[in-house]
Amino acid sequence: MGHKEMRLPYFLAVLNAVIIGLSFLFAKTALDYASPLDTLAFRFASSFLAMSIPVLFGWMKLSYRGKPLRKVLLLASMYPLGFFTLQAYGLQHASSAEGGILYAFTPVVTMMIASLFLKETTTVLQKLSILLSVFGVVFIFVMKGSSIDLSNLLGISLLLLTCFAFAGYTVLARSLSRQFSPAEITYLMMGIGFVFFTVTSFTSHASAGTLSHIFAPLASSTFMASLIFLGIVSSLLTALTSNYILSKMEASRMSVFANLSTIVSMTAGAVFLGEEITIYHLIGSVLIIAGVIGTNRLARKKTAGHENSKKLNAINHSRS
Repeated sequence: MGHKEMRLPYFLAVLNAVIIGLSFLFAKTALDYASPLDTLAFRFASSFLAMSIPVLFGWMKLSYRGKPLRKVLLLASMYPLGFFTLQAYGLQHASSAEGGILYAFTPVVTMMIASLFLKETTTVLQKLSILLSVFGVVFIFVMKGSSIDLSNLLGISLLLLTCFAFAGYTVLARSLSRQFSPAEITYLMMGIGFVFFTVTSFTSHASAGTLSHIFAPLASSTFMASLIFLGIVSSLLTALTSNYILSKMEASRMSVFANLSTIVSMTAGAVFLGEEITIYHLIGSVLIIAGVIGTNRLARKKTAGHENSKKLNAINHSRS
């Protein structure tokens, strides 16, 4: 694709990173009123119901006939089901800082899986750019005094698996973009997430005898505001845009944008929570941004070089 055609995917990739970065703030607020499981149930209920409105009125056309729905079920088992379940239980046994450090390695895992299953190729400079972005995230956490406590082996293992779950989703969504529209993939993802987390939440409350408390958080306007952002903006909008981006961009290139969310969450913490921004935050941010730019600019140069080579070969062939 040409540079102009890639402007929208690039813009949406940055927008996704901004939304994901802000979602940590809203998720933290929502958890003051509801458990992680209940929050996920309400989150995906709101996303699925919001997307069902244009589907029911015929404003959004979906067609699943003759398409490999089992692959979408596999996709949903990775994200949202696998990712959020592993993250929720992982954070019960490890710190959020450990989660942030390990999640930063998702682009590396995505690059390896995409190379294996999609045959995506990256140059040495692109690989170094991805590692530079990862190092920027790790640098910020380490300088804050965070580290990985190997005694939390269960939590670390579960959080590491979230990297594989999200990487697997990214690679499979890229593959399925040839057979499904972004809306078709997203609607099934949100529907499966809604059913799974709602049933799990109700089952958990039923076994604990607390079914009468399940809707109590909805009485809070603060929780409702957080829920609208998490469900409609953070889950639904980012899923739609991610599936669109993956129809236009390699999985390895898109995944590196996720590390920009660290900069956004850090900025949001400073603006809304009064958290301090230090020189190491700025250094880490520069490394992250340089890594993202390098991964994508070098990809454009590689593509341009490949196109020029094809044109040159065609000219030589015509002359012969």
